[in-house]
Amino acid sequence: MSNYTPGQDQPSQQPYPGQAGQPGPAQPMGQPAYQGQPGQDQSFQQQPYAGQMGQPQVYQPQGYVGSQYPTGGVDPQAPYGRDPQTGLPYSEKSKIVAGLLQLFLGGFGIGRFYLGYTGIGVAQLLTCGGLGFWALIDAIMILTGSVKDSNGLPLRG
Repeated sequence: MSNYTPGQDQPSQQPYPGQAGQPGPAQPMGQPAYQGQPGQDQSFQQQPYAGQMGQPQVYQPQGYVGSQYPTGGVDPQAPYGRDPQTGLPYSEKSKIVAGLLQLFLGGFGIGRFYLGYTGIGVAQLLTCGGLGFWALIDAIMILTGSVKDSNGLPLRG
């Protein structure tokens, strides 16, 4: 509701019912239109996000959605994505490649050399992969995801 009187620069503004300080249909007489401290702007209150509403929280660094930026770029700290259980970035090494190298060339320790474990690779080379048993067990462990790379990062699939 506005009343315009000739000779005024701007029309006078009167608040509508239900605005701050004016009683409205759902507001009892004598109470302000908002609840809060005087002088506090109530229009920009932060809404709770999914983790605050009782949903399980998954590790996500600030500004990232999974391994992707919200704008669609790739996270420079995790170019191959992140492990959903631990939140660690995946290694650049593949567990399929490492497992197959260990399975077929495990007598030479090639799978462990590929993962960066030169000490274990040399030991497998000197023992012919533990006469094949060590190489076979190691290949199974690598393919099931039990082995990480030399930096402690999980192998990507």
